[in-house]
Amino acid sequence: MQVGAIFPQTECGTDVAAIGEFVRVVEAMGYDHLFVADHVLGADPKFHSHPSLANYSHEAVVHEALTLIAYLAAITSRITLATGILILPQRQTALVAKQAAQIDVLSGGRLRLGIGVGWNAVEYEALNETFDNRGRRAAEQVAVLRALWTQPVVEFRGEFHRISHAGLNPMPIQRPIPIWFGVGSRDHAVPPEPALRRIGRLADGWSPNLTPDANGGAIVARVHQYARDAGRDPVKLPMEGRIRLAGHDASGWVKQVNAWKALGATSVIAEPRGAGLEFPDGHLDVLRRFKDAMKEVA
Repeated sequence: MQVGAIFPQTECGTDVAAIGEFVRVVEAMGYDHLFVADHVLGADPKFHSHPSLANYSHEAVVHEALTLIAYLAAITSRITLATGILILPQRQTALVAKQAAQIDVLSGGRLRLGIGVGWNAVEYEALNETFDNRGRRAAEQVAVLRALWTQPVVEFRGEFHRISHAGLNPMPIQRPIPIWFGVGSRDHAVPPEPALRRIGRLADGWSPNLTPDANGGAIVARVHQYARDAGRDPVKLPMEGRIRLAGHDASGWVKQVNAWKALGATSVIAEPRGAGLEFPDGHLDVLRRFKDAMKEVA
């Protein structure tokens, strides 16, 4: 089972030396990938209401995901760099394709593009994109991305996109770059059915933010059925479970990992945030202990 770590957006601050130390040590520990969250703007809770604003208000430090990953590509050599997740429909698709291809080239083919549709309508409005059709638009964006990453010249006519005989250069090393889907949250235990359908039909892998219990198992089963409906083998659809480190000891971490394994997870990501840890030393300490605990996984 592969093991990744969540980069602690909102708790990492702006000290570039500390950020560099954190990432280099995580790579040296043997973590397989680093998972980087995305937000362009944080809304002011005095004027907007959403449960996630508790972590992602205008006061939270959130580094721009693709720019940060480009920097991390330069200071690492092995670890996979994953957006977790990039809010794709609030961005211009061709520009994301260009940025992702560039990062893939600079990193030597180490990018994993995790995408989702997000929850913050304030960001969509500010970026001049439509919030209400974001799911349908995301599905078409995936087709556009894959075309631009694999075809030197693209001719595309869709509901939302027009490309007339144009292409990227340089193209990515990975053709195409793997696209993983993020879905679910602590506040929405059951993701919308169209989101699960898109995963089964389109994703190269998925990272559900769910609880690995009977309810989570039912959601996994639905995604697998949607994959079969699309003519895909669900066994070939990797899934990644999120392990919450705060509030648990090593035995609790192992219990979570084994629960995700029982649901069919092929990898896990360790979430060090939420425990008031000092950055980078406190975060690195708990990630080191988690890596040791993984030796006890059944």
